[in-house]
Amino acid sequence: MTPAALFTQADPHIPVLLRPILEAAAPVSGDWLDGTFGAGGYARGLLDAGANTVTALDRDPAVHQMAAEWVADYGDRLRLVEDVFSNLDQHAQDLDGVVLDLGVSSMQLDQPDRGFSFLRDGPLDMRMSQHGPSAADLVNDMDEGDLADLLFRFGEERASRRIARAIAARRDTEPFTRTLDLASLIESCLPRAKPNQSHPATRSFQALRIAVNNEYGELFDGLIAAERALKTDGLLVVVTFHSVEDRMVKRFLQTRAGRKGRSNRFAPDVQREEPQFDLISRKAIVVDAVELAKNPRARSAKLRIAKRTSAAAGGRLEARELGMPVLKGSR
Repeated sequence: MTPAALFTQADPHIPVLLRPILEAAAPVSGDWLDGTFGAGGYARGLLDAGANTVTALDRDPAVHQMAAEWVADYGDRLRLVEDVFSNLDQHAQDLDGVVLDLGVSSMQLDQPDRGFSFLRDGPLDMRMSQHGPSAADLVNDMDEGDLADLLFRFGEERASRRIARAIAARRDTEPFTRTLDLASLIESCLPRAKPNQSHPATRSFQALRIAVNNEYGELFDGLIAAERALKTDGLLVVVTFHSVEDRMVKRFLQTRAGRKGRSNRFAPDVQREEPQFDLISRKAIVVDAVELAKNPRARSAKLRIAKRTSAAAGGRLEARELGMPVLKGSR
C-alpha cells in the first residue's frame, strides 16, 4: 500500500513529508525508531514500506491508548514505549533510522481539554506527558521578569514585557485557568491583527508550550541520543515547524558533518573530529504543492536528513553552538 493510500484528510494526523523520507530511505529495511509516535503515521509508513521493526516513543499516554485499536495488526514488528525521545538510545541501538517529528500534533491541538489552542476554550494545561507543572502554573507563579524572558526567548514575542506586565497585574486578583482567558488578555496587549496575520497569542502560547514540555532541551538531547543509537549508514530524519528548531537541527548536523566554519578566518586551525554524519541534502526539504493542498498545516515544515558515518559519537556540545534559546539559570 502506498503512503498516499494510507493517509487521508479524515485521519487525525497526516504525517508530514513522509514521501521524501521513504524515498531517501529506499529500499526501507532494518530497525527504526520513531521518537514522536503521535498518531503513528511515520511508524505505519515505515513498516508498510518494508522496515523490519519500529520502536515508537511518545511521552503522551493518550497516544498509546488511541493506538490500541490498530497496533496489534503489526504484531511484534511495532513496539510502543512511553518515554521522551531524549532517552531514545536507552530503548534501541544499532538502528537503521531515527525519525523525529517535532512540535505539537494536530490531534493535540484539536482537543480543547489539552489546553494547547488559543482558539478553543479549555484548561490552561499544555502538558504532553500530562504530569508536571502546567502552563497555568508558569503563568500564575513565574516572576514577571522571568515570564517576559520566557515569552521573548521561546516565542520571539517582541511585546513580551508588556504582556508579562499585564499578566502579573491580572493574576493578583484572579489566576489564569483557561486558554481563552489568557488569549484574550494577550490580544488586548497587541495591535489588532491584520488579515492573514497569525493570531496575537500565537507566539506567547508557543513559548509556554515549549517551556512546559522542555522542547528545546528535548531536541538538544534527542539529537545527541540519536547519534549514539544509529548504526553506520543509519539515517537521522527530523521534521521541524519553526525557525528555532530548524536552526538547532541544521547547526547540529553541520557541526557533526564537519562543515562548521571558523568564526574568525585569522584563527589557527584546530584538529577536527572525524565527521559523525554525511548530509543527504544541504538545504531543508519542504512540502510540495500537492501535499500542501491536502495538509495546510504542513506549510512551515522543513525536513533535514543525514547519514551516520562509522566515526565514534562526537564530543560535548554547548547549547549556544546550536543557537538554542536558554532562559536565565538554565544550561
